[in-house]
Amino acid sequence: MIWMAAILVFGLFLAWANGANDNFKGVATLYGSKTASYKKALIWTTIATILGSMTALFFAQELIIVFKGKGLVPDEVMALKEFPVAVGLGAATTVMLATKFGLPVSTTHALIGALAGAGWIASSAGINFDKLMAKFFLPLIGGPLISFLLVLMIYPLFKFFKKKLGAKENTCLCVGSKVLHTQPGILRTVEEFRDSVEGSVSLPFISVGEEAYCRSSYSGRAFGISLGKILDGLHYLSGGLVSFSRGLNDTPKIAALLLLGSRFSLTFSILLVGIFMMVGGIVQSRKIAETMGNKLTEMNPGQAFSANLVTGIMVFGASRVGVPVSTTHVSCGSIFGIGAASKQAHWKVIGQVLLAWVTTLPLGALLGLMAMLLLQYFS
Repeated sequence: MIWMAAILVFGLFLAWANGANDNFKGVATLYGSKTASYKKALIWTTIATILGSMTALFFAQELIIVFKGKGLVPDEVMALKEFPVAVGLGAATTVMLATKFGLPVSTTHALIGALAGAGWIASSAGINFDKLMAKFFLPLIGGPLISFLLVLMIYPLFKFFKKKLGAKENTCLCVGSKVLHTQPGILRTVEEFRDSVEGSVSLPFISVGEEAYCRSSYSGRAFGISLGKILDGLHYLSGGLVSFSRGLNDTPKIAALLLLGSRFSLTFSILLVGIFMMVGGIVQSRKIAETMGNKLTEMNPGQAFSANLVTGIMVFGASRVGVPVSTTHVSCGSIFGIGAASKQAHWKVIGQVLLAWVTTLPLGALLGLMAMLLLQYFS
């Protein structure tokens, strides 16, 4: 009974950490391109993610099998009561440390590291390194590279169709939801906007919590509808697709821990993990939102939509076939691609994120190993 409680506590701790670090990633481009406020983006990703989590009951059984550690560690290790507790503790601590510093890391990497570390120290035969490379490591390396390259190919196509439709990019000076003035061309800051117009732009009194900002939009019409509104609608849909796919992809990975050595049902595990992912995202998403939305690169709505479209398609497809890609790596790879294409990438911050990626798996392995040692010593 005590071990069941421990599995539940640390499994849900991991679900919370996952929500805190991952939930906002699907809508980071909505926030970064000023298409949605932080609050609106958070509400949208919360709804889409919980729907994806619930859908995992029907479409993500393969990932549950994979993330129990089947084939990676011996069956006798999987049967140890300490194993899922050590994996949950090691992975959750890794993700929460990254979240504290606002670094978007992969829960998948942390989980794989903890599985490998805890499994290696508990097994006299070690772990299956061939399985680790083929089934886990290669998809995680390939994901961001593929998304990076796809964005570099898709974004020029988007620009071509935008030109064919006669869409022109404008910048509005906005306070809250009110548009004060619109200026043709692309401007990044309020100061650039002021310098671009003749005379002066007088700002009204701004109450606490509001700020003046510049936001790009598109003029022109297609099928009698504003191109700007069409793009914003598609952008919201792509953000919802990414968030839904992430919930579908990540929920079974964490639920697998609750199913190891316990009497929890699949339905109970999925529901509880989905709820804790949702709450963790609501409470602790702000730092990750700032990093992914504003610090990696500057984005206009068209660029942001291109990145999200690639991310959503890749993560959803991987979830359906049971390939453990990282939503973090795929979404960041897409944003890196936009930064490279637009030459607006903030490479210093990108370097920090890449360093966090490199250390996630070994840190998860170390913490999983240490947790396993401590649990075996005191049990």
